[in-house]
Amino acid sequence: MKDQSKTFKNGDQVVLPPYGVGIVSGTTVRTIAGNDLDYYEVEFPNGTSRAYVPVHAPQEAGLRPALTSDEVQSVLERLNNGRITLPKQWAARHRKVTDILTSGDPYQIATLASELRRWDLERGLPDLDRQAYRRALRLLAGEISAVLGVSVQEARALMDAGDDDELN
Repeated sequence: MKDQSKTFKNGDQVVLPPYGVGIVSGTTVRTIAGNDLDYYEVEFPNGTSRAYVPVHAPQEAGLRPALTSDEVQSVLERLNNGRITLPKQWAARHRKVTDILTSGDPYQIATLASELRRWDLERGLPDLDRQAYRRALRLLAGEISAVLGVSVQEARALMDAGDDDELN
């Protein structure tokens, strides 16, 4: 993935977990506790959401560049072939799954989805794991859709190669 410590400019496509893909619309100064600080202003597609991310530490807020179209193929490969060891014990597995989903890292999320798909085919998924799988697919589809300029349905079609439609 790209360098997480980079600076962003107006028009850059970025991802901010848990909001998803947005566009940097510029920077603004906000006064916090008497200090003037610079923030990236990130707007999200629905037009009603906006986030302010500190310019001095965007990675601490989870802000990262969106995937490039070249990186999408790597994420799709990970979605189809990724492997991760998940704890068998529910509470530990739930913590790990939640950490991966909130990280916003598309490679980790794709690997998680691949593993959960494998579990579902082998033995079926408990409800919370099924919800996590669906969330992972939604996050990936949203980013792939935005990056490639296709509908979410078209992004899902790219992702569904090798997927079992029961969970969709």
